[in-house]
Amino acid sequence: MVTAIVFVKADVARIHEVAETIAALDGVSEVYSITGDHDLMVMIRVRRHEELNDIIPGRLNKVTGIVASETHIAFRTYSQHDLEQAFALGLPDAD
Repeated sequence: MVTAIVFVKADVARIHEVAETIAALDGVSEVYSITGDHDLMVMIRVRRHEELNDIIPGRLNKVTGIVASETHIAFRTYSQHDLEQAFALGLPDAD
């Protein structure tokens, strides 16, 4: 699994719209509104590194309302996020 973290600056009047559009893209697992120099943080998880080219410059950066973006590629995962999801597959809900 390849993880990319993309920080997005958006037109202030369109932050919600930009976030919703990005969240609907294949490969995007989460979109967070954040404080600081950027407006959104986008988590992208794909199987192959080559898929990032299609998602980030191919679709994400073309979303209307994005002013700028900054992409970071994760080398190693230290959280249990992916492990917990893998073990939860196929298990009935605890509801």
